[in-house]
Amino acid sequence: MLVHLRRSVIVSIIFLVLLGLAYPLAGTGLSQVLFRHQADGSLTADGSTLIGQQWSGPKWFQGRPDGTVVTTGPGGVVVSGTNQPGPRSKTLEKAVAKQAALLRKEGIVPTNDLVTTSGSLVDPDISPADAYAQVNAVAAARGLSASAVRRLVATHVHSRELGFLGADYVTVLELNEALVRLG
Repeated sequence: MLVHLRRSVIVSIIFLVLLGLAYPLAGTGLSQVLFRHQADGSLTADGSTLIGQQWSGPKWFQGRPDGTVVTTGPGGVVVSGTNQPGPRSKTLEKAVAKQAALLRKEGIVPTNDLVTTSGSLVDPDISPADAYAQVNAVAAARGLSASAVRRLVATHVHSRELGFLGADYVTVLELNEALVRLG
């Protein structure tokens, strides 16, 4: 019986070392070598390209409205909320009307994605149509030509994955960082 117990303990230790230490460290090492930017959270100087940022005012391209976010203070996001109102919700209707009025006030023609939240509530991307809808307002607010801002948007349109998966998109954070460099 002691022989069986010793074998069990040795096999358990071997698998603990292999599957509990070696395998995760190998996965982490490979991800750091092959996909460093993604493995580190896709961070830029202004945040992560994987999480929608709050941009307001006509000087910035705006993403989809964020959902409820619980924070620990300025800049300390803890968790995003999951409260999604249904399609017949009066709360949703009021939120969409409020967002549409705010966009119109800034000189932006509201699109569906610019007035409704995404499924994750923190989507960092918008469609090219949403970005182009904001070009004139952003250009006017920054004193830039609309054609220069339109070209900037065109250079930041990401194509479908593998040419057929999903839809074309623009990452708002990357676009706004490029806008700062433009002037």
